[in-house]
Amino acid sequence: MVSVMDTSEPIRVRLLKAALDCFITGDYHQVSIRMIAEKARANPSMIRYYFGNKLGLYEEMIRETLNPLLAVLDGPLLASVDGFTDFLRLYYETMISRPEFPKLILKVLALNHGPGRRFIRQLLERGRTRGALKVDQLKAAGQIHAGMDPDILRLVFVSLAMTPMLLKDIFEEQTGHPMDGIFLDELAAFNGHLIAVGLTPETTK
Repeated sequence: MVSVMDTSEPIRVRLLKAALDCFITGDYHQVSIRMIAEKARANPSMIRYYFGNKLGLYEEMIRETLNPLLAVLDGPLLASVDGFTDFLRLYYETMISRPEFPKLILKVLALNHGPGRRFIRQLLERGRTRGALKVDQLKAAGQIHAGMDPDILRLVFVSLAMTPMLLKDIFEEQTGHPMDGIFLDELAAFNGHLIAVGLTPETTK
């Protein structure tokens, strides 16, 4: 958790970071606007100015973190199965920059804490729809076998992406090996290769 907020950062950025810190450690309903503002070293009125209210800040915090990952499904990164390595790399980089975020998502979805469950599910459903279209494109290009269930692929990706971030502290404690950028780059390459091999039609393996 960030103990001292860098006041050289824009107020909006500080508020988003402070919100994540507060919501991961406390129940949504117990976290106040004043508490977030104090942590961000900002005036509480700035939350209303930028986000409308606490819920608006909460949802924007989630949206800003997930949107770059969802945007990949509209771009060229996954034009081939080799793109899964870069997609995983982007995911790991995003989560390392906000290491508490995966824990917040788990807290909301598994424990139903706070009002974010519906909002996160909406974002994930948007990703599911876009992902299914991307799978259809890869099938049409002959890069993955025709019987591939997009929901299975989605679950595989989520498992390989989220699990290392959720177990990061335990892994580092047990192995003494830091899950730094170099390690995660190697992990992305390995996991991306696993996905690519699993998707490749039998006749081309």
